[in-house]
Amino acid sequence: MSRPELRLHGARLRRNIELVRERIAPSTLMFVMKDDAYGHGLSWAAENALSMGVEWFGSYDVRRALEIRRILGGDARIFAWATSDDDEIDEALLQRIDLGVGTVEYLRRIDRRAERLGVRARVQLKIDTGLRRNGILPGDWADVVSEVRAAENAGRLELAGVWSHLAEASDEEDDEAQRVFLRAIDDVERTGPVPEARHLTASAASWWRPELRGSMSRIGAFCYGIRSADGPDLDGIVPVADLVATVLEISGGDAVIGIGSFEGLPSTLAGAGVGTPAGARGLRAIDWTTSIVDGWAGMAVGDEVTLFGAGTAGENSATTLAEAIDTVGEEILTRLTSRVRRVVVDAEAP
Repeated sequence: MSRPELRLHGARLRRNIELVRERIAPSTLMFVMKDDAYGHGLSWAAENALSMGVEWFGSYDVRRALEIRRILGGDARIFAWATSDDDEIDEALLQRIDLGVGTVEYLRRIDRRAERLGVRARVQLKIDTGLRRNGILPGDWADVVSEVRAAENAGRLELAGVWSHLAEASDEEDDEAQRVFLRAIDDVERTGPVPEARHLTASAASWWRPELRGSMSRIGAFCYGIRSADGPDLDGIVPVADLVATVLEISGGDAVIGIGSFEGLPSTLAGAGVGTPAGARGLRAIDWTTSIVDGWAGMAVGDEVTLFGAGTAGENSATTLAEAIDTVGEEILTRLTSRVRRVVVDAEAP
Protein backbone atom coordinates (compact mmCIF):
# COMPACT_ATOMS: atom_id res chain seq x y z
CA MET A 1 0.00 0.00 0.00
CA SER A 2 1.75 3.14 -1.22
CA ARG A 3 -1.11 5.52 -0.45
CA PRO A 4 -3.10 5.94 2.75
CA GLU A 5 -6.51 4.26 2.77
CA LEU A 6 -9.86 5.15 4.23
CA ARG A 7 -11.32 1.70 4.80
CA LEU A 8 -15.10 1.62 4.62
CA HIS A 9 -16.86 -1.13 6.55
CA GLY A 10 -20.27 -1.79 5.05
CA ALA A 11 -21.31 -4.12 7.86
CA ARG A 12 -20.65 -1.40 10.43
CA LEU A 13 -22.68 1.16 8.49
CA ARG A 14 -25.60 -1.21 8.09
CA ARG A 15 -25.50 -2.07 11.79
CA ASN A 16 -25.40 1.62 12.74
CA ILE A 17 -28.42 2.31 10.55
CA GLU A 18 -30.27 -0.55 12.23
CA LEU A 19 -29.44 0.78 15.71
CA VAL A 20 -30.42 4.35 14.79
CA ARG A 21 -33.78 3.23 13.43
CA GLU A 22 -34.47 1.18 16.56
CA ARG A 23 -33.60 4.21 18.69
CA ILE A 24 -35.82 6.73 16.88
CA ALA A 25 -38.83 4.49 16.09
CA PRO A 26 -41.59 5.18 15.19
CA SER A 27 -39.99 8.27 13.63
CA THR A 28 -38.71 7.53 10.10
CA LEU A 29 -35.01 7.88 9.34
CA MET A 30 -33.93 10.42 6.76
CA PHE A 31 -30.37 9.29 5.96
CA VAL A 32 -28.36 12.50 5.46
CA MET A 33 -25.56 12.45 2.88
CA LYS A 34 -24.13 15.98 2.85
CA ASP A 35 -20.44 16.56 2.05
CA ASP A 36 -20.12 13.41 -0.09
CA ALA A 37 -21.70 11.30 2.66
CA TYR A 38 -19.41 12.87 5.28
CA GLY A 39 -16.37 11.99 3.18
CA HIS A 40 -17.30 8.30 2.86
CA GLY A 41 -18.54 8.47 -0.74
CA LEU A 42 -22.11 8.89 -1.99
CA SER A 43 -22.43 5.66 -3.96
CA TRP A 44 -21.11 3.43 -1.19
CA ALA A 45 -23.24 5.03 1.52
CA ALA A 46 -26.41 5.25 -0.55
CA GLU A 47 -26.26 1.64 -1.73
CA ASN A 48 -25.70 0.34 1.80
CA ALA A 49 -28.59 2.41 3.15
CA LEU A 50 -30.88 1.28 0.34
CA SER A 51 -30.01 -2.35 1.12
CA MET A 52 -31.33 -1.69 4.65
CA GLY A 53 -34.65 -0.48 3.30
CA VAL A 54 -33.99 3.24 3.89
CA GLU A 55 -36.53 5.23 1.89
CA TRP A 56 -35.60 8.86 2.61
CA PHE A 57 -32.27 10.49 1.76
CA GLY A 58 -31.18 14.01 2.68
CA SER A 59 -28.82 16.19 0.66
CA TYR A 60 -27.71 19.73 1.42
CA ASP A 61 -27.88 20.86 -2.20
CA VAL A 62 -29.62 19.90 -5.42
CA ARG A 63 -26.41 18.90 -7.20
CA ARG A 64 -25.72 16.12 -4.70
CA ALA A 65 -29.40 15.19 -4.62
CA LEU A 66 -29.28 14.58 -8.37
CA GLU A 67 -26.24 12.35 -7.89
CA ILE A 68 -28.16 10.37 -5.27
CA ARG A 69 -31.05 9.98 -7.71
CA ARG A 70 -28.63 8.76 -10.39
CA ILE A 71 -27.18 6.21 -7.97
CA LEU A 72 -30.47 4.97 -6.54
CA GLY A 73 -32.93 5.60 -9.33
CA GLY A 74 -36.44 4.37 -8.66
CA ASP A 75 -38.72 5.74 -6.02
CA ALA A 76 -36.29 6.77 -3.28
CA ARG A 77 -37.43 10.01 -1.66
CA ILE A 78 -34.68 12.64 -1.76
CA PHE A 79 -34.77 15.98 0.05
CA ALA A 80 -32.50 18.95 -0.78
CA TRP A 81 -32.75 21.91 1.55
CA ALA A 82 -30.38 24.57 0.16
CA THR A 83 -31.80 27.35 -2.03
CA SER A 84 -30.95 26.71 -5.70
CA ASP A 85 -30.85 28.56 -9.01
CA ASP A 86 -33.50 28.08 -11.70
CA ASP A 87 -31.55 25.50 -13.70
CA GLU A 88 -31.11 23.35 -10.61
CA ILE A 89 -34.78 23.77 -9.73
CA ASP A 90 -35.73 22.47 -13.19
CA GLU A 91 -33.49 19.42 -12.80
CA ALA A 92 -34.81 18.76 -9.31
CA LEU A 93 -38.42 18.91 -10.43
CA LEU A 94 -37.81 16.59 -13.37
CA GLN A 95 -36.03 14.13 -11.07
CA ARG A 96 -38.71 14.28 -8.35
CA ILE A 97 -36.53 15.84 -5.67
CA ASP A 98 -38.31 17.34 -2.64
CA LEU A 99 -37.17 20.95 -2.21
CA GLY A 100 -36.80 22.63 1.17
CA VAL A 101 -38.29 26.13 1.04
CA GLY A 102 -37.45 28.82 3.57
CA THR A 103 -38.36 32.02 1.72
CA VAL A 104 -41.34 33.29 -0.23
CA GLU A 105 -39.05 34.29 -3.10
CA TYR A 106 -37.78 30.72 -3.48
CA LEU A 107 -41.31 29.31 -3.22
CA ARG A 108 -42.49 31.54 -6.04
CA ARG A 109 -39.55 30.64 -8.25
CA ILE A 110 -40.30 26.95 -7.77
CA ASP A 111 -43.97 27.60 -8.53
CA ARG A 112 -43.07 29.39 -11.78
CA ARG A 113 -40.64 26.67 -12.85
CA ALA A 114 -43.22 23.96 -12.13
CA GLU A 115 -45.82 25.78 -14.23
CA ARG A 116 -43.34 26.25 -17.07
CA LEU A 117 -42.33 22.56 -17.06
CA GLY A 118 -45.84 21.26 -16.57
CA VAL A 119 -44.92 19.23 -13.49
CA ARG A 120 -46.04 19.17 -9.87
CA ALA A 121 -43.30 20.33 -7.48
CA ARG A 122 -42.92 18.70 -4.05
CA VAL A 123 -42.01 21.36 -1.51
CA GLN A 124 -41.28 21.18 2.20
CA LEU A 125 -41.84 24.46 4.02
CA LYS A 126 -39.34 25.52 6.66
CA ILE A 127 -40.63 27.43 9.68
CA ASP A 128 -38.10 29.59 11.50
CA THR A 129 -38.20 28.23 15.05
CA GLY A 130 -35.56 30.63 16.38
CA LEU A 131 -32.28 29.62 14.76
CA ARG A 132 -32.55 32.40 12.15
CA ARG A 133 -30.94 30.13 9.55
CA ASN A 134 -33.36 30.69 6.70
CA GLY A 135 -36.99 29.81 7.34
CA ILE A 136 -40.35 31.54 7.13
CA LEU A 137 -41.06 33.72 10.14
CA PRO A 138 -44.05 32.69 12.28
CA GLY A 139 -45.78 35.99 11.54
CA ASP A 140 -45.69 35.26 7.80
CA TRP A 141 -46.45 31.53 8.05
CA ALA A 142 -50.23 31.56 7.59
CA ASP A 143 -50.02 33.69 4.43
CA VAL A 144 -47.32 31.47 2.92
CA VAL A 145 -49.29 28.31 3.68
CA SER A 146 -52.33 29.86 1.97
CA GLU A 147 -50.19 30.62 -1.07
CA VAL A 148 -48.93 27.04 -1.18
CA ARG A 149 -52.45 25.64 -0.87
CA ALA A 150 -53.63 27.80 -3.78
CA ALA A 151 -50.79 26.51 -5.97
CA GLU A 152 -51.54 22.99 -4.74
CA ASN A 153 -55.19 23.32 -5.77
CA ALA A 154 -53.99 24.52 -9.17
CA GLY A 155 -51.88 21.38 -9.56
CA ARG A 156 -48.46 23.07 -9.55
CA LEU A 157 -47.26 22.28 -6.01
CA GLU A 158 -47.60 19.57 -3.39
CA LEU A 159 -47.00 20.43 0.26
CA ALA A 160 -44.89 17.38 1.07
CA GLY A 161 -43.41 18.43 4.40
CA VAL A 162 -42.87 20.91 7.23
CA TRP A 163 -39.43 21.14 8.80
CA SER A 164 -36.97 23.26 10.74
CA HIS A 165 -33.55 23.30 12.42
CA LEU A 166 -32.85 23.33 16.15
CA ALA A 167 -30.23 25.60 17.68
CA GLU A 168 -29.38 22.90 20.29
CA ALA A 169 -28.04 25.67 22.52
CA SER A 170 -30.16 24.63 25.51
CA ASP A 171 -33.10 22.36 26.31
CA GLU A 172 -35.25 25.40 27.02
CA GLU A 173 -34.59 26.93 23.61
CA ASP A 174 -35.24 23.63 21.88
CA ASP A 175 -38.51 23.20 23.80
CA GLU A 176 -39.63 26.62 22.62
CA ALA A 177 -38.58 25.75 19.06
CA GLN A 178 -40.79 22.67 19.21
CA ARG A 179 -43.75 24.75 20.36
CA VAL A 180 -43.31 27.05 17.35
CA PHE A 181 -42.96 24.02 15.08
CA LEU A 182 -46.14 22.35 16.37
CA ARG A 183 -48.11 25.58 16.03
CA ALA A 184 -46.96 25.77 12.42
CA ILE A 185 -48.20 22.24 11.78
CA ASP A 186 -51.54 23.11 13.40
CA ASP A 187 -51.84 26.04 10.98
CA VAL A 188 -51.18 23.69 8.07
CA GLU A 189 -53.79 21.21 9.32
CA ARG A 190 -56.46 23.90 9.37
CA THR A 191 -55.95 24.49 5.62
CA GLY A 192 -55.79 20.90 4.37
CA PRO A 193 -54.01 17.56 4.75
CA VAL A 194 -51.03 17.36 7.10
CA PRO A 195 -47.95 16.38 5.06
CA GLU A 196 -46.21 13.06 5.63
CA ALA A 197 -42.78 14.57 6.37
CA ARG A 198 -42.56 16.58 9.60
CA HIS A 199 -39.01 16.90 10.87
CA LEU A 200 -37.35 19.15 13.43
CA THR A 201 -34.45 17.13 14.82
CA ALA A 202 -31.04 16.11 13.46
CA SER A 203 -28.64 13.55 14.95
CA ALA A 204 -28.13 14.73 18.54
CA ALA A 205 -31.68 15.81 19.39
CA SER A 206 -33.15 12.79 17.58
CA TRP A 207 -31.01 10.52 19.75
CA TRP A 208 -31.40 12.14 23.18
CA ARG A 209 -34.67 14.11 23.00
CA PRO A 210 -37.35 11.67 21.77
CA GLU A 211 -40.11 14.12 22.70
CA LEU A 212 -38.84 16.50 20.02
CA ARG A 213 -38.92 14.03 17.13
CA GLY A 214 -41.46 14.45 14.38
CA SER A 215 -42.68 11.84 11.93
CA MET A 216 -39.16 11.93 10.52
CA SER A 217 -35.63 12.49 11.91
CA ARG A 218 -32.70 13.77 9.84
CA ILE A 219 -29.63 11.78 10.90
CA GLY A 220 -26.26 11.75 9.20
CA ALA A 221 -23.26 11.80 11.52
CA PHE A 222 -24.49 9.12 13.93
CA CYS A 223 -25.18 6.65 11.11
CA TYR A 224 -21.52 6.96 10.11
CA GLY A 225 -20.39 6.51 13.70
CA ILE A 226 -19.41 10.16 14.21
CA ARG A 227 -20.53 11.17 17.70
CA SER A 228 -21.17 14.76 18.73
CA ALA A 229 -18.14 16.78 19.81
CA ASP A 230 -17.85 16.61 23.61
CA GLY A 231 -20.81 14.22 23.62
CA PRO A 232 -20.98 10.75 25.19
CA ASP A 233 -20.42 7.54 23.28
CA LEU A 234 -23.44 6.17 21.44
CA ASP A 235 -24.76 2.80 22.55
CA GLY A 236 -23.44 0.27 20.04
CA ILE A 237 -22.69 2.85 17.33
CA VAL A 238 -19.14 2.58 15.93
CA PRO A 239 -17.13 4.53 13.34
CA VAL A 240 -17.62 2.95 9.93
CA ALA A 241 -14.28 4.13 8.47
CA ASP A 242 -10.65 3.53 9.49
CA LEU A 243 -7.85 5.76 8.19
CA VAL A 244 -4.77 3.57 7.69
CA ALA A 245 -1.20 4.32 6.52
CA THR A 246 1.82 2.04 6.26
CA VAL A 247 5.27 2.40 7.78
CA LEU A 248 7.63 3.61 5.04
CA GLU A 249 10.85 3.58 7.04
CA ILE A 250 12.28 3.37 10.53
CA SER A 251 14.10 6.51 11.67
CA GLY A 252 15.81 6.91 15.05
CA GLY A 253 13.59 4.31 16.64
CA ASP A 254 10.38 5.89 15.35
CA ALA A 255 8.08 4.92 12.46
CA VAL A 256 7.67 7.15 9.41
CA ILE A 257 4.21 6.57 7.93
CA GLY A 258 2.85 7.55 4.53
CA ILE A 259 0.33 10.25 5.29
CA GLY A 260 0.68 13.95 6.06
CA SER A 261 -1.06 17.29 5.97
CA PHE A 262 -0.96 17.22 2.15
CA GLU A 263 -3.53 14.40 2.28
CA GLY A 264 -5.72 16.31 4.73
CA LEU A 265 -4.36 15.25 8.12
CA PRO A 266 -4.19 18.50 10.14
CA SER A 267 -0.67 19.19 11.37
CA THR A 268 -2.21 20.43 14.62
CA LEU A 269 -3.09 16.84 15.49
CA ALA A 270 0.51 16.12 16.42
CA GLY A 271 0.50 14.46 19.84
CA ALA A 272 -2.71 12.49 19.25
CA GLY A 273 -2.90 8.75 19.89
CA VAL A 274 -2.89 6.33 16.95
CA GLY A 275 -3.15 2.54 16.67
CA THR A 276 -0.23 0.23 15.84
CA PRO A 277 0.35 -3.53 15.89
CA ALA A 278 1.59 -3.02 19.47
CA GLY A 279 -1.33 -0.85 20.57
CA ALA A 280 -1.67 2.89 21.07
CA ARG A 281 1.28 5.13 20.28
CA GLY A 282 1.75 8.89 19.96
CA LEU A 283 1.67 10.79 16.67
CA ARG A 284 4.91 12.72 17.12
CA ALA A 285 4.90 15.02 14.08
CA ILE A 286 2.92 15.61 10.86
CA ASP A 287 4.78 16.80 7.76
CA TRP A 288 3.56 17.37 4.19
CA THR A 289 3.39 13.75 3.00
CA THR A 290 4.65 11.75 5.96
CA SER A 291 4.20 11.63 9.71
CA ILE A 292 6.24 10.26 12.59
CA VAL A 293 4.84 7.82 15.15
CA ASP A 294 6.50 6.74 18.39
CA GLY A 295 8.15 3.39 17.75
CA TRP A 296 7.38 -0.04 19.19
CA ALA A 297 9.24 -3.30 19.61
CA GLY A 298 9.45 -5.35 16.42
CA MET A 299 8.13 -2.59 14.11
CA ALA A 300 8.88 -3.08 10.43
CA VAL A 301 8.43 -1.37 7.08
CA GLY A 302 4.96 -2.27 5.80
CA ASP A 303 3.32 -2.35 9.23
CA GLU A 304 -0.04 -0.60 9.33
CA VAL A 305 -0.86 2.36 11.57
CA THR A 306 -4.49 3.37 12.11
CA LEU A 307 -4.90 7.13 12.46
CA PHE A 308 -8.56 6.93 13.45
CA GLY A 309 -11.27 4.32 13.46
CA ALA A 310 -13.24 1.99 15.70
CA GLY A 311 -10.50 1.66 18.29
CA THR A 312 -9.56 -1.96 17.60
CA ALA A 313 -5.84 -1.09 17.30
CA GLY A 314 -5.79 1.50 20.09
CA GLU A 315 -6.50 4.52 17.91
CA ASN A 316 -8.86 7.42 18.60
CA SER A 317 -12.08 8.11 16.72
CA ALA A 318 -12.29 11.00 14.27
CA THR A 319 -14.36 12.93 16.80
CA THR A 320 -11.78 12.46 19.57
CA LEU A 321 -9.14 13.86 17.22
CA ALA A 322 -11.46 16.73 16.30
CA GLU A 323 -12.00 17.62 19.95
CA ALA A 324 -8.26 18.07 20.32
CA ILE A 325 -8.34 20.94 17.82
CA ASP A 326 -11.78 22.32 18.79
CA THR A 327 -13.77 21.13 15.78
CA VAL A 328 -16.18 18.32 14.87
CA GLY A 329 -15.53 14.78 13.70
CA GLU A 330 -16.92 15.21 10.22
CA GLU A 331 -14.32 17.90 9.47
CA ILE A 332 -11.53 15.37 9.97
CA LEU A 333 -13.20 13.02 7.49
CA THR A 334 -14.29 15.53 4.89
CA ARG A 335 -10.90 17.24 4.59
CA LEU A 336 -9.16 14.04 3.43
CA THR A 337 -8.07 14.50 -0.17
CA SER A 338 -8.43 12.21 -3.18
CA ARG A 339 -4.91 10.92 -2.53
CA VAL A 340 -6.44 8.96 0.32
CA ARG A 341 -7.82 5.89 -1.40
CA ARG A 342 -11.33 4.75 -0.41
CA VAL A 343 -11.35 0.97 0.02
CA VAL A 344 -14.55 -0.98 0.70
CA VAL A 345 -14.36 -3.62 3.42
CA ASP A 346 -17.32 -5.96 3.90
CA ALA A 347 -16.09 -7.90 6.92
CA GLU A 348 -18.54 -8.46 9.74
CA ALA A 349 -18.91 -5.60 12.20
CA PRO A 350 -16.77 -6.01 15.34
